[in-house]
Amino acid sequence: MHSPLCSLLGIDIPIHQAPTGSVAGPELAAAVSGAGGLGSLGVTWTAEAETIAHIRTIRLATARPFMLNYALSFEPVTLCAALEAGTPVVSFSWGQPGELLSLVHGYGAKTGVQVSTATGARTALESGADFLICQGIEAGGHVQSTHPLTHALSQVLAAANGAAPVVAAGGICDARGIAEALRAGADGVMLGTRFVATRESRAHPDYKRLLVEAGDSATGLTICFDGGWPHAPHRVLRNSTLDAWESAGCPPPGRRPGEGDRLGTTAGGSGVYRYEDTAPREGMAVNAEAMALYAGTGVWSIQDLPRAGEMVRRLWREATELLSAE
Repeated sequence: MHSPLCSLLGIDIPIHQAPTGSVAGPELAAAVSGAGGLGSLGVTWTAEAETIAHIRTIRLATARPFMLNYALSFEPVTLCAALEAGTPVVSFSWGQPGELLSLVHGYGAKTGVQVSTATGARTALESGADFLICQGIEAGGHVQSTHPLTHALSQVLAAANGAAPVVAAGGICDARGIAEALRAGADGVMLGTRFVATRESRAHPDYKRLLVEAGDSATGLTICFDGGWPHAPHRVLRNSTLDAWESAGCPPPGRRPGEGDRLGTTAGGSGVYRYEDTAPREGMAVNAEAMALYAGTGVWSIQDLPRAGEMVRRLWREATELLSAE
């Protein structure tokens, strides 16, 4: 299938791996890109030396394009260093990048901007965005949208009017969701939760297990896990921490049940506490169930923990079969 998105970014399959923070390491990004999709890393909170090391790891593993993401609620302090290291694609979320797009283009890299409204789409395109990522409220992790994906996508597509490719994101975890997004007019899709549940993901084993075991209506959109990023809504698996907080009437910080509870330690020995926005990662000795388990609404469709590259090829084959059968 011809895709303007693939032509723009130099990829074979219009499936993007969402930059799911610290649980998406360079191994995952390289596997997705190596399979023909677009792997990505969220580096907003990653130190410069570690960011550069991640870029080198990916470039050693594959010659294919990959993407870094910066959430503009925070200063993108490593952006110039990442571009100098050869990052080919940069995306921005939680804000309009404005002149940052010119900076990225100056290094010969492509730019994407995450939006959820027609106005946001037009602003991003006027600033020079090469492609748009349309996020729906169904997304896992931190959610800047307030609209369902179907509504947001129709608005963003109309605003883009063919001027730039549009990637659909939010709750997509299987081939049927991919096919539906492409049928609605998207040029590609972005999956996050589905890639957390892969062998290359750096998510804690218990986190991966809980994703596979999750059923329908397993997630909630909340501001419960606000340590590190206050007031930013996020979608997570419902768990003991969220249930206790909601049962207490969603009290503010300082009055929450179990506040200050130590849930374990990081691989480096630092404490992990209840209500932090940290997701459980491999190497942590923690009660993972009580932590922020970011997940989109499509988590119910996840049944296995495959290798990421194999999954990219499988999902694309199944999605194209669905589209061809129409």
